[in-house]
Amino acid sequence: MLLLYKTTLAPALLWQRRRLRRTALRLPEPEGERHGVVPGDAARGVARILVVGDSSAAGVGVAHQQQALAEPIAQALARRTGCEVHWQLAAQSGLDTVGARAYVRTMHLHRADVIVGALGVNDVTAQRSARRFIDEYQVLLRELRRRTRARICVLSGVPPMHLLPAAPQPLRWYLGQCARRLDQALQDFCAREGRLRYLPLDWAKGAEMAPDGFHPGPAQYAQWAEMNAEAIARALVLPSCPEMTATGPSATLPAG
Repeated sequence: MLLLYKTTLAPALLWQRRRLRRTALRLPEPEGERHGVVPGDAARGVARILVVGDSSAAGVGVAHQQQALAEPIAQALARRTGCEVHWQLAAQSGLDTVGARAYVRTMHLHRADVIVGALGVNDVTAQRSARRFIDEYQVLLRELRRRTRARICVLSGVPPMHLLPAAPQPLRWYLGQCARRLDQALQDFCAREGRLRYLPLDWAKGAEMAPDGFHPGPAQYAQWAEMNAEAIARALVLPSCPEMTATGPSATLPAG
């Protein structure tokens, strides 16, 4: 059915897409460090996170990494647990799952316990199929795990693109339908894989987005970071979640 709509609306969709590319406000990636350590009590544990993704993972929409995603996740995780948190950001505007693989290959990646993924918007605009999206994401995660020894991945859903203020109708509706397909495939993928955690983004509101009408605003980044920190704490059985029990030697983080 979506293919039928795409065919029928093709002239309007192509014209709106070209016009959006010409007229869209282009915001820079925020300033600030892309790795760091949030002090904590190393005796309680040390958590290491790697954030990988596109412009939203890079923090486009705010002025500094302290307001973006990676560093606030580390700060929130340290507050919740009292642990020392090491963090690294590997993200760039325009990346899809294919581009992310090429990008991270150029980087020196630190050891990590958790990979935080934020990808999908550019796979939608590239008209990637749900199957190809998952296949590429799976290969990317496999390579990242091998290089960082990460055990857990927290993957954010594909944003609700039908709410993007920057996109006119019917382009906004069409992108939203494509995003829903990829998001559902990502949910199913995470449900099948025991070490993957799916983090929904359906709470995002268009009115709270950045001035470009495409990226998260400060309040959305703050909420997104808190949700990631909670998911990480639960996945790693850190002190904020004492009700969870270890499932084996690698279920809790070593001190130091």
